[in-house]
Amino acid sequence: MQPPALLPTYTPFPFPLLRGERDRVFDPLGRSYWDFYGGHCVASTGHSHPLVAEAIAVQARELIFYSTAAELPVRSRAAKALLDFAESGRDAGMASIFFCNSGAEANENALKMACRLTGRHKFAAFQGGWHGRSTLALSVTDDPAITDPYAPLLAPCLRLPWNDVEALEAADFSDVAGVIMEPIQSMSGIRPATAPFMIKVREKTKAAGAMLIYDEVQTGMGRLGHPFAAGLHGVRPDMITSAKGLASGVPMGALLLSAEAAASVRPGDLGSTFGGGPLACAALLATLTVIRQEGLLQNVFVREQEIREALAGTCVTEIRGSGLLLGLVVPGRAKQLKAHLQDRHILVGGSGDPDALRLMPPLNVTRAAVDALAEAVRTFPAGDSK
Repeated sequence: MQPPALLPTYTPFPFPLLRGERDRVFDPLGRSYWDFYGGHCVASTGHSHPLVAEAIAVQARELIFYSTAAELPVRSRAAKALLDFAESGRDAGMASIFFCNSGAEANENALKMACRLTGRHKFAAFQGGWHGRSTLALSVTDDPAITDPYAPLLAPCLRLPWNDVEALEAADFSDVAGVIMEPIQSMSGIRPATAPFMIKVREKTKAAGAMLIYDEVQTGMGRLGHPFAAGLHGVRPDMITSAKGLASGVPMGALLLSAEAAASVRPGDLGSTFGGGPLACAALLATLTVIRQEGLLQNVFVREQEIREALAGTCVTEIRGSGLLLGLVVPGRAKQLKAHLQDRHILVGGSGDPDALRLMPPLNVTRAAVDALAEAVRTFPAGDSK
């Protein structure tokens, strides 16, 4: 049998999508869907925001691409703007940026830098963590379905229980290059790190001379109502990785480094052909402009509160997370609720937790979308087994 032209590596939606506008997407028949999935946490400024689209078009007419060996004004502006954004909330402690193309690539380079900076080649990560599909990123990802086939190639990793301060206290980081963690574990069902846990991780890594890496591929770029989670509880990591909503859907990743971590980097230590390309940098600059001009950080807080109030007393027994990275807990019925919502033209994300759905809508999601979500959840039949 002739294989399909496009390798079927993902289970597809039951319908194609043609276009998007703000917090909605549309199929070829013109039917609209409220998007609480956000293209998997990517559509930070909504779909095809006019300012972002125009910035990409203007840049495309000037210069689509040139090697990272050349100094490009748009890349320099993008780096400065992203650092300013990161430091505009809490004190994240970042000083330099390396641009790449994805979250996996950002994490890969963060782990490589941890090895270079410490001279060690072992990592530590946490149960339920998900960091990407490249080799070092797989080494720290807790998902046997995608890691086991490559086990002989993966780096050694000390795997610790999530939010367990006692186990963390007992761990030996003396031979660990870097500890990587998501401030909120997303794929495993929206599991936030507790304050004592985050503080203890920082204490342990500092004492052992290991690098602390915050994987903020999903928690960054304003999704929690703050630029990044770095700085929360006074914890400043050595590195932050970012991607997803960085450039409103244009592929882009970034590794942010503290001044201490960046001090020893030399030409040739890191590289990425398309990292920091002109189109992506223009989209990043436009994304930051939209976030600032349209007050999207404040919108995150407002919509989170509306969602929590609107879903109170429904089949949702718990709402995990913060900002617009939320987990809806529906014991034993999350899969059925997801199908019910989709039937009512509302898209949400699943997770590794069979009891939890994920909400990752655009940062400019509207009250109308929240009302539609609440109405659909309230019409979910009791004991539905569809």
